Parts: sequence; C-alpha cells; structure tokens
Amino acid sequence: MTLNPRQRRLLDTVRQRVTMSVEELAQELGVTPQTVRRDVKMMEEANLLARYHGGVGLPSSVENIDYSLRQGMNSDAKRRIACEVARQVPSGCSLLINIGTTTEEVARALMHHQALHVVTNNLNVASILSDNPHCEVILAGGVVRGRDRGIVGEATIDFIRQFKVDIGIIGISSIEPDGTLRDYDPREVKVAQAIIEQSREVWLVADHDKFGRQALVRMAHVSQIDMLFTDARPPEALGRVLREARVEVVVVG
Repeated sequence: MTLNPRQRRLLDTVRQRVTMSVEELAQELGVTPQTVRRDVKMMEEANLLARYHGGVGLPSSVENIDYSLRQGMNSDAKRRIACEVARQVPSGCSLLINIGTTTEEVARALMHHQALHVVTNNLNVASILSDNPHCEVILAGGVVRGRDRGIVGEATIDFIRQFKVDIGIIGISSIEPDGTLRDYDPREVKVAQAIIEQSREVWLVADHDKFGRQALVRMAHVSQIDMLFTDARPPEALGRVLREARVEVVVVG
C-alpha cells in the first residue's frame, strides 16, 4: 500500500491532533468530506486509522498492521534504507537481525556481501541470506509466529545470549517523540532487548511512518542505539532527543 500526498497529509494531521472530525479534516486538506471518508475507509482497512463516533483517530496501540500489508507499505523507502545499511556493513563482520519487513529488505541488500555471520530470529531473513554462499546463517530456536515467521520466546533469548556480534540491526513499530522505542508483542520486545545487549553497535532501521506511531510495549530508548537509518528527517522533538543522545541519523534520499 502506497499513500498519495493527500493521504499522507491526512495521516500526519491525525497523528498530530490525535482525533479530528471528518469536516475538520476536509477543511484542513481543502477537499470534500466524501474524499476524506473514502481515504479514511481505505486507511482503516490497513489499520492506519480508526473511525470513531463523530471523528477519526489513531488505531489501537495493541495490534500491529497485518504483515502482508506492512510488506507493501513504503516499500521503496525500505529498500533505500536497506541499501544504505548494506553499504555501511563491512564484509567479514557478524550481525544480529531481528523481525520486521525493513530488516528483511536489509537481508536482501546483503546478498553480495562476503564472509558474513548472521544470527537471526527471523525465518524470512534466514531464507533470504541462505542463498548467499558467502554468508553463514545461524537461526535461533523458539516459537514461530505464523503471521510473520518471526521466532520468539525464552528459548530464543537464551540462544541469542550465546553471541556477541559486531552490529545488531533491529526494526521497530513505534518511535515516540521522547525517544521511546515501542512494539506490540512482549515476546518480540524481549528478544529485541537481548539483541541490543549482545551487539557492540546497534543500528535501528525505520521508515518515517514509525515516528509518533502508538504501540503498547516499551522496548528501549534511542540512547541505546548508535545509528538510525530512515527516509525522512525526524520530527523536531525527536530530532532533539537523538542529538542529545549522540545518535547518528542517516536520512536516505
């Protein structure tokens, strides 16, 4: 799913105001209420927005967007982010890569790297990189989530804690203005926390849709990462937090 400029502005406006009426949105965007209703209906089906009595707001913070929809959202941005990450990953290093559609794009971008050692709890990442004959893939054990082929649970955490890697590459569902990183599944969050602990450097990959999005479970804070790869400049409040935490922000064009 790719949003057009009007739909992107609609989504950003609701995120800033939290809730708005259809009439307010129509006036803000300079379109008819019918156009707003049509756009909102489409974005509600993708779990990007929610319709309430008398208005439009953000969806539940307890459920992520369906995996198949996430695969298609901002796909070009995710590929650009992945290419830049791959450009900066040296051959001959060790990586921990977690669950997410952006981290899967990173795996595709690493297909021509040499002498990589990759530990992952993502079956999709393992499947992609297993086609690289110069990459050793180490797959964590645990419970496989059918919806996205991610591996989670205490066995996964224990497995990851055996390793200390050069770079941990993680995705996230939400980056709040104060720098809090959040996701939806507590089991996934615990695995990501283990990846952060077992990585000498932590690189976060996140397209601009993650800025200000709501999610239930706290994973970490941006002060615990070293680099953020994204496709748009972070909002002012978040940008200030990132600068204070001395996080290197790489914005791909």
